[in-house]
Amino acid sequence: MWTDELADGAPDRRPDSELLRLVGEGNEAAFRLLFDRHAGWLRLRLRRRCADDEVVDDALQDTFVAVWTRPGGFRGEGELAAWLWGIAIRRLISRLRGRGAPVPMDEETVLRTSSVVASAEEQLLLGIEYGDVGSALRALSPELRAVVQATVIDGLTTREASQLLQLPAGTVKSRMRAARAQLRCLLIPLQDGSV
Repeated sequence: MWTDELADGAPDRRPDSELLRLVGEGNEAAFRLLFDRHAGWLRLRLRRRCADDEVVDDALQDTFVAVWTRPGGFRGEGELAAWLWGIAIRRLISRLRGRGAPVPMDEETVLRTSSVVASAEEQLLLGIEYGDVGSALRALSPELRAVVQATVIDGLTTREASQLLQLPAGTVKSRMRAARAQLRCLLIPLQDGSV
């Protein structure tokens, strides 16, 4: 019988790739361990992009349903975590299509529910999210916003963003170009003080 603990009671430290192979064989314990390792950080990252807990939970569930039904989708290239994030962000974008721009949590809620002291990076991201730039980002379509978040906020290269979002690199570049143009139109009037 396979377990998520070793004989001495220590947590199983098998690599994610091994767990995914076992998931492909229908091993529920391996799936549970994979879920336990990754669901928390995936939910947090999705939550930074959408304040609606129901939508985030649905996207997270869809992500792990996809992992269970198609574990062979991971080709073994790169990190499994990046593959999971690619599925999760696509599921979130799919759920957000046809809806208005998501409203992020207000700063008070983030600080009240966060058990950790905000880092300098987190404080900067909060400033971006709740300032003029955040308002302009929320005005973008989910597709354009995902590209901006992947390349600018998450700091990924075009190639990495294309792998994460499973889009051709040219599409990432053209969406980024369109997003920059829209953001420029939204932010320049604010800089001039005309709004």
